[in-house]
Amino acid sequence: MKITVIGGTGLIGSQLVARLREAGHEVVASSLSTGLDLLTGAGLDEALDGADTVVNVSNSPTFDEASPAFFRTTMENLLAAGERAGVTHQVILSIVGVDQVPQLDYYRAKTLQEELLHGGPTPYSIVRATQFYEFMDAVMSWTSDGETVRLPATPVQPIASADVVAALADVATAPPLNGTLDVAGPDAFSLDDLGRLTLERQKDPRTVVTDDKAGMFAAVEGDVLVPRPGARLAATRYEDWLSASR
Repeated sequence: MKITVIGGTGLIGSQLVARLREAGHEVVASSLSTGLDLLTGAGLDEALDGADTVVNVSNSPTFDEASPAFFRTTMENLLAAGERAGVTHQVILSIVGVDQVPQLDYYRAKTLQEELLHGGPTPYSIVRATQFYEFMDAVMSWTSDGETVRLPATPVQPIASADVVAALADVATAPPLNGTLDVAGPDAFSLDDLGRLTLERQKDPRTVVTDDKAGMFAAVEGDVLVPRPGARLAATRYEDWLSASR
């Protein structure tokens, strides 16, 4: 199978390219650094030439009100190029609960991307993942003053990026779902407790203060970021991932 990975040099894309190649597939890794411009469409026809499946793990450069325009333009360009190339399966990476958080510009943008794919001309699959373990340090940095980290008690069930990659590889090499697969880690936490666990394991002296108005995830209501029944749950536990990443 020939598979094009859009965003193939990033955290998820680079791992996915390696995994698919190890499995014997012909893989094209495409991104800005390889000459692909999703916003203008430059390089798309070349990247998709002969591809059976396209996996889009590219991301908006911002999380603000500009992100919907990014996902609309890039998704429309990719669908049109895929139709020209005869692509038979389009796959995107999205977020568990993405359509339940209209308060966030970025989540509305990703919901729009899903809607465009669903309404497009090509059989498709959507893999929705929970928050990545790798992003926890960044999440804490948004609301840290050097001594304390303010985090809301938002329920989350994070996942290792390698486990997201495994799910994407399985979906990309199978018949289209024409639907959505949720993937998550094995354990649920409140975000503030996850922060405390992270700081403790990293021997970081900062203290976590529960603040339900702090940071991006303060806008999330209820447990919408936790997967529903039927989700694919990965085996890698956060504590084990922390130990292995030290």
